[in-house]
Amino acid sequence: MKGLPRLSSMAAHGFLWVAVVFSVFPFVWMVLTSARASGEAFDLTSTFWVGDWRAAENYARALTETPILRFLANGVIVCGTILFFQIATALPCAYALAKLRFRGKGFLTVLIVVSLTVPFQAVALPLFVGLAELRLLDSYFALVIPFVVSFFAILLLSQFLRGYPDEVIEAARLDGFSEASILWRLILPASLPAVAAFSIFSVSYHWNDLYWPLIVVSSLDLAPPTLGILFFRDAEGGDSLGPLMAAAAMITAPLLLLFLFAQRRFVQGVSMSGLK
Repeated sequence: MKGLPRLSSMAAHGFLWVAVVFSVFPFVWMVLTSARASGEAFDLTSTFWVGDWRAAENYARALTETPILRFLANGVIVCGTILFFQIATALPCAYALAKLRFRGKGFLTVLIVVSLTVPFQAVALPLFVGLAELRLLDSYFALVIPFVVSFFAILLLSQFLRGYPDEVIEAARLDGFSEASILWRLILPASLPAVAAFSIFSVSYHWNDLYWPLIVVSSLDLAPPTLGILFFRDAEGGDSLGPLMAAAAMITAPLLLLFLFAQRRFVQGVSMSGLK
């Protein structure tokens, strides 16, 4: 019986290692394929090493045959703008739900939770028709506007702020702080772990989003990273996997760097917000 907890721990760790291998393998294959000749991509005898080294050629083609840097810049513009407006709208709403008393608060919280169950595809067509009528398709505005309010961010931040001491807020009010001053001078700095956690979710989702950009963007100059890869795939005809994987590696790298930079805040925000 004493060895049972140890056996369970070993089994859990073994399962985690298997999950890690399955999760990491596609990225390892992508990086290796970006450095080898396209003909070696599906050669099972050289899965984990590079025989014909073509890294310089593949990355040079990825940079010159398509405007990959433009795709990356578009991704930064779109994701950064969306994240800014999501935080700017979610933080006041979360503060109100967590710390203020008003009629209908419980019903409003239920509506926010229910809204998370509605898939974006269900509202994509009305949004597309509306943007088309206003002649706003094929623009940064069309890429950003459906996502400026995030109900997930409101719920996450409100759960996080429930643990913020009420005494601090009451003391600030006695000192003459307005609600806006409390929000931006006290609540925002205290919410940085939850903001960092949500930022990872938001940037990852919108950086990798293909569905909405594929609908509203037709110009190569406005293509975000994932749509840019699709254009590159069309240009290559699917034959040159080396350059294609080089482009995919360059598009994946910013997300990896973002997570490595914010991982401590991310873990802290997720654990303190009650998100499991």
